[in-house]
Amino acid sequence: MYLEQVPTPAYVIDEKKLIKNLEILQQVEQKAGCKILLAQKAFSNFALYPLIGKYLSGTTASGLFEARLGKEEMGKENHVFAPAYKQEDLEELVKICDHVIFNSVAQLEKYRPIWQGKVSVGLRINPECSTQGDHAIYDPCAPGSRLGVTLSNLEKALAENPRVLDGVEGFHCHTLCEQNSDDLATTLKAVEEKFGKFLEQMKWFNMGGGHHITRDDYDVETLIDCVQYMRDSYQLEIYLEPGEAIALHAGYFVTDVMDIVENGITTLILDGSAACHMPDVLEMPYRPPLKDSGEAGEKKYTYRLSSYTCLAGDIIGDYSFEQPVEIGDKLIFEDMAIYSMVKNNTFNGIPLPSIYLQKTDGHCELIKKFGYEDFKNRLS
Repeated sequence: MYLEQVPTPAYVIDEKKLIKNLEILQQVEQKAGCKILLAQKAFSNFALYPLIGKYLSGTTASGLFEARLGKEEMGKENHVFAPAYKQEDLEELVKICDHVIFNSVAQLEKYRPIWQGKVSVGLRINPECSTQGDHAIYDPCAPGSRLGVTLSNLEKALAENPRVLDGVEGFHCHTLCEQNSDDLATTLKAVEEKFGKFLEQMKWFNMGGGHHITRDDYDVETLIDCVQYMRDSYQLEIYLEPGEAIALHAGYFVTDVMDIVENGITTLILDGSAACHMPDVLEMPYRPPLKDSGEAGEKKYTYRLSSYTCLAGDIIGDYSFEQPVEIGDKLIFEDMAIYSMVKNNTFNGIPLPSIYLQKTDGHCELIKKFGYEDFKNRLS
């Protein structure tokens, strides 16, 4: 079957576009002399891990389950960072990960007997340099942020225990969200100013994620310059761990128009949901691009797109079309591979969308279909 024929609701991963992104990222790895890891928090459909593993150096995780998935399904370099670890989780993580990154000196010291001599350990730093514009919810450098060790806190810890960095082999710095490389350059200046004296004793430096490398207007050359400068200045192995860039514009969400409601606004009731199937629409907020549509009022017919959940605010947005939309029509949202399958839920008992892979020849193959048992098994 083809994209317009898949049963709804469904996520469809575009293999051709995914490969295009991976080729760009592989070229950056080769030209910059760094390693790029898949941030599984954005995209963790492991059916594609064998393909992704042909281009990238490995995976990075936000906890035990993602780390296990990366180890089992890709089997290349496997890194993990979490704001805090449970002891039982860390005992397993040091066995399956290459790098374990701590968020605080307290956690680093608490678990020293578990990690020392077993795994390459890093410390997340906070350069207190905010470059965020539109997405304050994702700003790790916001005042009062819990993410990363500030210079003052690190210096305080060193004053109390001069050997606190013994065994620490790298720094991790993640400050970006959907940003270009000029913001990375700004961040690195702050990193050097505050933590440069410590970088000289490190073996590696992880620049985190948020790099929109595969976006059309992304300045790849500045990224390469940044990587090479940090690598050569401090003799470091450099890591990048983008999530969105890997599957950017490489997926769709297909949904069916179930009903049309008139109440001052013409609303389409879909079998897709912002709350259940694309939470970033409500969280960021994010307006997903919709095939053959425009902004409200741009085209002849404008509709509000909503869902059949009971949440009054489960609204995707207002879109316009050249032709009237009818009950039974399919709508295709674009750029829906990232932060959709990993965040979805079964609120109201709404079924999880099926997952398809659109092969390079355009045909769609079923990867996974969900049913009642998937909903029930989450609850008991």
